[in-house]
Amino acid sequence: MSIEKVAKIAGVSAATVSRVLNDQHIVKPATRDKVLAAIAQCNYQPNLLARQLRTSRSRMLLVLVSNITNPFCSLVVRGIEEEAERHGYHILLCNSESNPTRESAYLSLLRGKVVDGVITMDAVSCLPGLTDMIGDFPWVQCGEGDPEFRASSVTIDNSQAANAGVYHLAAKNRQRIALINSDMRYLYSQQREQGYRKALTELGFEYCKIEYVEELDYTAGAKAMEKLLQNAPKPDAVFAISDVIAGGAMSVLHQQGLHIPNDIAVLGFDGVPFGEVTTPPLSTIVQPMHQFGIRSVQLLLNKIKHPQLDDSHEILEWQLIERGST
Repeated sequence: MSIEKVAKIAGVSAATVSRVLNDQHIVKPATRDKVLAAIAQCNYQPNLLARQLRTSRSRMLLVLVSNITNPFCSLVVRGIEEEAERHGYHILLCNSESNPTRESAYLSLLRGKVVDGVITMDAVSCLPGLTDMIGDFPWVQCGEGDPEFRASSVTIDNSQAANAGVYHLAAKNRQRIALINSDMRYLYSQQREQGYRKALTELGFEYCKIEYVEELDYTAGAKAMEKLLQNAPKPDAVFAISDVIAGGAMSVLHQQGLHIPNDIAVLGFDGVPFGEVTTPPLSTIVQPMHQFGIRSVQLLLNKIKHPQLDDSHEILEWQLIERGST
């Protein structure tokens, strides 16, 4: 299949097809859509090596994910992939587990021009090391970011969201609100705890119990909930740092014959589909995960095309969804 065949099917010139493949914005959106549809119809595969030699770009983006089994990461990656493909790019996904050796091996692809830029989802504590490895290559930090480091970022106001979560529980007549938090290497964990503590102070609540988990998974949430129930008095609400952790906490409450939310209310964080099928459905603070992915790609492509641009730090909107667990 040739570029001329694609052009014939789309009803445009071969030059227009070439502009679309090279992501030149002079092509009208309607025309771009016709060309992309024709490419999909013919299953056209451009000569990537030839194009890379011609443009000095590989049309590949490296995505470093700390834990691909986390539903939050999976949904962000879906947004990244969709937006990258819309611009004629593909992604190379690395489940790094924040392992410096593994990250270094993948980041060497930047120096080899195998990828044009990188999106990371690492803890803020890893950023100094990543800065040394990435150097001046285009870089976006997704999910959390720190303006002190040389990387554009996309996140939410985690402290504000957590503060609102505590106020939501307080409005349900809960005064013993516990927090299940995660790895404090992550800035979002620090910020959510700050929002939690600030709300307790503002409300005049003396009860403050925090359990920390090492992994963002169901089992960790269950173990944290077991520990909280050993306290006297028991909490009358639990705010979990992620929906998956909240699900683990809810399983323990069911096992011990406690009613949700009458005995203990549960609030999660993220808004992954998992929360819609728990019993009862999980109230949660929804992060715009798909939009995180989309904006990360858009910021990265902008840096690839315009390296002189300053880094951008975007704060997206969150939403609190009330369901049966509160």
